[in-house]
Amino acid sequence: MSQHYYSKNPQTKSNPREWTYTLRGEKFHFQTDAGVFSKGEIDFGSRLLIEAFEDSELSGPILDVGCGYGPIGMAIAKTFPHKEVHMVDVNTRALELARKNTEKNGVGNVRIYESDGLGSVEEEGFSSILTNPPIRAGKETIFRFYEEAYTKLEQGGSLWVVIQKKQGAPSTQEKLEELFGNCRTADKKKGYFIFEARKV
Repeated sequence: MSQHYYSKNPQTKSNPREWTYTLRGEKFHFQTDAGVFSKGEIDFGSRLLIEAFEDSELSGPILDVGCGYGPIGMAIAKTFPHKEVHMVDVNTRALELARKNTEKNGVGNVRIYESDGLGSVEEEGFSSILTNPPIRAGKETIFRFYEEAYTKLEQGGSLWVVIQKKQGAPSTQEKLEELFGNCRTADKKKGYFIFEARKV
């Protein structure tokens, strides 16, 4: 069986790395490892999503789907300290790193747990859901994320997605418009699109 960063238990030999990066004006110290997404640096798409994101005025928590070792969820949790940020992933190695990284960086307003997509997310009424979806998992899996996100958002809440044009941005936009009845391009750079779809 081939190993991917969206595998539950990566068999890739551990090779830890540490580095720092500034997100939304905050400096973070990250520990990463082999077998997780973008282990050498924060990928451009995630950075674009982090910087473009605006939470709604709603009171519900925020959800980061496919959190990896934690950059998106951590940056958002630091920006919105009054909010609880749920961080989920199917990759157990990534989740362990996310726990270490949030602790190391003093980010306390988070809940980190295993979930395949939103399958194990019991909470309802999120004000915002963010995802840099695992494109290699296939369109069917990605679209299931979007459908599950719609049911988990509170009325007026938004789903935020980063995706490259060449990896399916047009079909994602079409799917979100079909699901939500709307989809705006919040930002686009270097072939990456940030879509926001609001549950109205």
